[in-house]
Parts: sequence; C-alpha cells; structure tokens
Amino acid sequence: MKCLTSFLCRCCWLLCMPMAFAQSPSAGPAVSVVIAGDIMLEGGPDRAIRRGQDPFAGVAHLFKNADIRLGNLECVVATVGSVEPEKPNTFRVHPRGLKYVRRHFDAVGLANNHSGDFGPKAFTQMLGLLKQSGVGYYGGGHNLKEAHQPLLMERHGIRIAFLGYNEFQPRNFEADHDRAGVAWSEDEQVVRDIVDARRVWKADVVIPVMHWGWEESIANARQRELARLMVDAGADAVIGGHPHRVQDTEQYKGKPIFYSLGNFVFEGFPDKVNNLGWVVRLAIDRQGVRDWKIHEVHIDQQGLPHSRQ
Repeated sequence: MKCLTSFLCRCCWLLCMPMAFAQSPSAGPAVSVVIAGDIMLEGGPDRAIRRGQDPFAGVAHLFKNADIRLGNLECVVATVGSVEPEKPNTFRVHPRGLKYVRRHFDAVGLANNHSGDFGPKAFTQMLGLLKQSGVGYYGGGHNLKEAHQPLLMERHGIRIAFLGYNEFQPRNFEADHDRAGVAWSEDEQVVRDIVDARRVWKADVVIPVMHWGWEESIANARQRELARLMVDAGADAVIGGHPHRVQDTEQYKGKPIFYSLGNFVFEGFPDKVNNLGWVVRLAIDRQGVRDWKIHEVHIDQQGLPHSRQ
C-alpha cells in the first residue's frame, strides 16, 4: 500500500504542473521536435476556419522555430465516404482546414479510432489531400505495408523515425494488403517495426506514437507493459494519446514515456480535465532524447487551444 500511495502521489504531482526534465547534455547538434495531442477540427474549430480564423493561433508560439512539428489528426479530412454504421461520434471535416494544419505541422498521426469513420474511400482521399498539402503522415497508409512504414524525417544530419499505432476499437479501420487504413497495435509487429526502423530504414532515433488506454488520469497496466516493450525493442521515447485527458509520465531505462498528451483542438467536453492538454518539446541527438519540456494548453468552449507559456 505504501508503494501504491507513493506512486499515486507522484502521478498527481506530474499531472498538476508543466514539467521540464533534463538529461545530461551531450555534444553535437540537436533536433527540436514538438508533439501535440488530439486534433479534432469538427464543430467549433471548423466554424473558426470558415470565418478565416486560424484555429491554432493561440498556441502558434509553441511551435515556433521547431525543426519537426507533429500532432494526432483525430478526424477524417474528406468530402467522400459513408459513415460507419452503429459507430457513435463520427468526425469528418472539409479539406479547407488543411492550410492551417500545414502552417503549424509537418506531419500528423493517423492511427486512431476516428480516421476511419467514413470508410476506406474517405481515408484514401485524406491521404491524397495530405500529400497535396505537403503534410506528412504516419500510422496509416494505402495498404498494410505502408501503414507500418516509419515516417523518416532528417534534420541536422539526424534521421528520426516516427511510427503510429491504434489499439482502440473498431479494428475494421486497420489497413489490409489491398485496403487503406491505420496501423493496428500487435506487440510482435510493433517490435519488428521498431527494430526495422534502424536496421532497414537506418534511423538514428525511433519514436512510436500510440493511441491507447482508457479515459482515466493514470495509465493502465497494458499501456505500461507495451511502453516498456517498445523501449526494450529500441524506442527512444513513447508518446501516447486517446484518453482525452493528460495521463502520468515516467522514465524507463532513461527514456521518457508520455502516456497521454490529452486533447489539443477538440470541442464538446464540459469538464476541465478534458480541456487541459500538453504539448511536448523534445531535444534529440544521435543518442536519443537529450531533454524535454511540457507546455500546458487550455481549450476554450469552441474547442480552440490557448497557452501563455
């Protein structure tokens, strides 16, 4: 009981304040990577876009001067497709918002439980629209092979591989050999992808981004087990999302694990806990994550994010 109480106290402390952790400095160049949580543009954010308003304006300074900027795209960007039957909370937005996504993000994650809300046809169109807009993506693709390929981004001579996985139902959003969709989280495949990111794709640093967990403030046993498995396989950091709230953070073998960054752009949550998110800024060198900092983001009633940090 004493260990559990101590653990929960540390988690509460982590959840109540922004953090800046630092590891030992190392020589050589560093790549700055900024990662945000769930981006859902339907509703208030889309109304702002139709007024010509940038939905990310209140947090633009957090992405300023970053070498790589990422976020989880928690909606379908398309004009085609049919809604998945019997699935509650389906999200689809017009492509007009991609100009703002491109302004602030270099790539987006697609491995989540909403990017397939309107079927493979809409998902395929979204892939084309993202490419046309100059926005990269990971955790999804035109087929199973592409969905599991890492997004490789090289800055300052450092090659960083980003992988994305969903393990929240429905599983029929998963890509297949002849169908567009997301990368599903299967432990053996995840480990193989992380190993291949270095062995085949020659990445210096590997970061998997997960869509997992329950809507709770503390990560569950499954998340912790898988996070450690990924670090053991060679991941340099693990980034998580889906619970619509911030979860606890820890280090394993010196590697940072952020179990959930929470919401970032998202309308429809009345509770304060769902309208507080994190933006993580990582400094990365060839040995991995050198140091990191967390910025708090507050979401207003229209689903738009703001930060004074």
